Amino acid sequence: MHKGFLKTAAIVGALAVALGAFGAHALKGLVSELAVNTFETGVRYQFYHVFALALTAVFYGAFANKWLVWAGRFFIIGIVLFSGSLYVLTVVLAIVQPGLRWIGAITPFGGLAFILGWLCLFIGVSSTGKKAAV
Repeated sequence: MHKGFLKTAAIVGALAVALGAFGAHALKGLVSELAVNTFETGVRYQFYHVFALALTAVFYGAFANKWLVWAGRFFIIGIVLFSGSLYVLTVVLAIVQPGLRWIGAITPFGGLAFILGWLCLFIGVSSTGKKAAV
């Protein structure tokens, strides 16, 4: 098991629950429906990839290899870029700063990191036997 990925998944999961509760209760009265939907998308993808990161950590015990290490890294990068950019974009929408909407352009890079993470996970578990990781 890759303990670092598992610990990161636990912390990021707790943060996802806290952010989800904030979005469901406090945020709805403060910002537009578009901003709430943007925020909720960030929380949802963060939470999905908490499970992906935890799964990667567990699979590492049986298939320790560089592909699984990169899968975990890409999932973390994706959470930061995808969900993080949507959280920042929510703030931008809330304070009505149209000049800062370019922050949304970061989101697809997070999505790409998620895709790379899933592909690395596939390759990593397709490897035969347990190997030393990088």
